[in-house]
Amino acid sequence: MDPVIVVGAGPVGLSLSLALAGQGVPSVLLDEGPGKDEPRPARTVVLHADTAAMVHRLGCTTLRDEGAYYAAWRMRRGRDTRRTTFEDGPAPLHVPQHALTRGLRHAATAHPLVQLVTDSRLDLLEQDDHGITAHTLGAETTWWRGSHLVGCDGARSTVRKLLGIRFPGRTAVERHAVAALRTELPWPGEALLHRDPPRETIARPLPDGVWRLDWLLPARGDLVTPDTLVTLVRDTLASWCGGTTPPYDLIDTGVHTLHHRLARRWRDGRAFLAGDAAHLLGALGTQGVEEGLRDAENLAWKLALAWHQGASEALLDSYEDERRRAVAARLRAADQAMPVLRGGGGLRTLLPGTARAGELLLTDGHLGRGSLGAEPAYAPPVAVREVPTATEPGGPVANVAVTAPDGSTVPLRDLLGRGRLLVVLVAPGTGVWDRRHWLGAGLMPRLAAAVSALPVRTELLVADGYPGAAAHTVLLVRPDGHLAATFAGVRPAELYEAADAVRMGAPASLQESSTTLRP
Repeated sequence: MDPVIVVGAGPVGLSLSLALAGQGVPSVLLDEGPGKDEPRPARTVVLHADTAAMVHRLGCTTLRDEGAYYAAWRMRRGRDTRRTTFEDGPAPLHVPQHALTRGLRHAATAHPLVQLVTDSRLDLLEQDDHGITAHTLGAETTWWRGSHLVGCDGARSTVRKLLGIRFPGRTAVERHAVAALRTELPWPGEALLHRDPPRETIARPLPDGVWRLDWLLPARGDLVTPDTLVTLVRDTLASWCGGTTPPYDLIDTGVHTLHHRLARRWRDGRAFLAGDAAHLLGALGTQGVEEGLRDAENLAWKLALAWHQGASEALLDSYEDERRRAVAARLRAADQAMPVLRGGGGLRTLLPGTARAGELLLTDGHLGRGSLGAEPAYAPPVAVREVPTATEPGGPVANVAVTAPDGSTVPLRDLLGRGRLLVVLVAPGTGVWDRRHWLGAGLMPRLAAAVSALPVRTELLVADGYPGAAAHTVLLVRPDGHLAATFAGVRPAELYEAADAVRMGAPASLQESSTTLRP
């Protein structure tokens, strides 16, 4: 069986190759560059609970030393400051993009199922009924054969252009001056959004006393000169530090122009788009890299199923259906909020409380909540008998502690991304039992038999509790951590139906799958 071809070795392409490798699928990762990333501390990424857990799971080790979790979030307007802490859940993780990329690259280089090829520029694609062929230029002119191909090659994607897919949207939605500097601020480790419309400044912490500062600029304003940027730095620090600019070391600067675009199609036969090749966003706290990582996690388990067992066309189509819909909703939410948050007059002058509502909306975007930031939910595959939990069907599961039949207990998110469905039995008290007792007690024997009969690989787990779930609730969880169905007790026929619906039915021809797609 041919490997999956991944074009583009940024965070999304590297994550996709590693996610495929974690599910036993080899890939060829084509990198147009030399395989080295220039350190740019002013270019950073914010990861929330799901994407941070994913990156850790993929073996990226740079986040521990080079990333910083927010100690708190401050929203300041004039002299009024509102402070948000994170006792109820993980704080956002702020990391330089080059550190994220380097950590993923080291993990990919070390993995035997990832073939990383540098100095390889794609110039031709050809598809047929059995695979896809890519031609690259570089140190050597080479043809590559793959089962599928994924374009993770950025905003100017060659894959998207070769497939003839349009990329409409809005240009220069926002523009920011940015700087990375080392200094002492009055709120160590805490992120700040300081609004004095139309001015807006953000400070995000990094390790070793380094901060990234962002200043909102007019979308099509004047050129930002070095002198202008130094003035912004000095005046901003002085305003935060009692009128006197503290000592600082300016490390890196830049101007970032943010665009909002969405590819018309994300799939063309055996070729797919992901990350900036499929969408551009970033205004109002939305995170383009983070959405690209969610693309990779969504697509990886579907391609893995296709590679190992064969997958229905409906399952492969569901990548575009789910992820494009989720990103479109994010872009739509940002577009609807922009006139209120950025426009002069209009609703802001007519509606009382609009400024406060806008600040809450911005906070949600930056903290990974609400329509601008929350982890997406996908439509459940079928209407099955459901019992209530705190997670709506299709939503991301809570990261509860679960116990496997071998007796190990880990957070649920640690078991995602392995190409298996997860069946979780909520059984209060099992956490303190010896596994020899609960494996053969109560519902477990019947549930284990039902799980063994499912049409896709499935792992059986037990949880002491789950938010909003009664005892003996059974949860069916997709490989990417989204809740597929819930049941009151053991219902083998309904569990089978739901598992079959997650894979969206068997491949069109099981006989063909067994002869052409199995490794």
